Amino acid sequence: MTFNDHNELVLKATAVLESLESGSPEAIKAYVHPDKYIQHNQALPDGRDAMLGALAHLKENGTKVSIKRALVDGDLVVLHSVYEFFGPKIGIDIFRFEHGLIVEHWDNLQEMVEKTPSGHTMIDGPVTVQDIDKTDANKGLVQSYVENILFGKNPELLNSYFDGDRYIQHSPHIGDGLSGLHAALQALSERNVEFQYTQLHQVIGQGDFVLTVSEGLFDGQPTAFYDLFRVENGKIAEHWDVVEAILPAEKRKNSNSRF
Repeated sequence: MTFNDHNELVLKATAVLESLESGSPEAIKAYVHPDKYIQHNQALPDGRDAMLGALAHLKENGTKVSIKRALVDGDLVVLHSVYEFFGPKIGIDIFRFEHGLIVEHWDNLQEMVEKTPSGHTMIDGPVTVQDIDKTDANKGLVQSYVENILFGKNPELLNSYFDGDRYIQHSPHIGDGLSGLHAALQALSERNVEFQYTQLHQVIGQGDFVLTVSEGLFDGQPTAFYDLFRVENGKIAEHWDVVEAILPAEKRKNSNSRF
């Protein structure tokens, strides 16, 4: 897939998201498949018509979308954005394309915290994709990190994934560096908060950015974890995340898997 192809997919996905703010149906009608759109956000009904039907309500409630970074991996486009939707939120949306049309969508949305322990915001940092030639290696590194460290298979390898304590952290509850990560995990343990990754569903990457989509438990609640990493010189250098509880079955508006 060429740069122009990548750019076209990003432009289409961006136009669809921005229509949630404008209330205009044109982009959704042009770029979302009329019959095959699979919705994995379980708070929304399945299909394109449900998206079109929500536009007036979203505009009326003052919805705003500001897209900060995008990456493309094959037929998948990831958009990392700030939403104004009943208060400021951070969102990561994943769109899957077939023959130029969006046929599937996953997302996570989390309340935005203005001040994080690291002093960074939940969305700032580099936005331009670098090191396209290292995409596969970086995806492999991040997948290995998630499986060995976040899933706990080989926790003793933790230090090998980082350049000393150089680790920029955008998570709303964790400070910079491995020292910040250790402190946050220690605090959770002291509060007896269960924090567990149980299954890795997707690894999506372009250049130095890699997104992993996992499920697990947070404080006993089934949870979706979207972790976005930036890799620099073969080490994990930066991390953003969007964490959202999974709706119980009785509250879901479609029957698709969350993942």
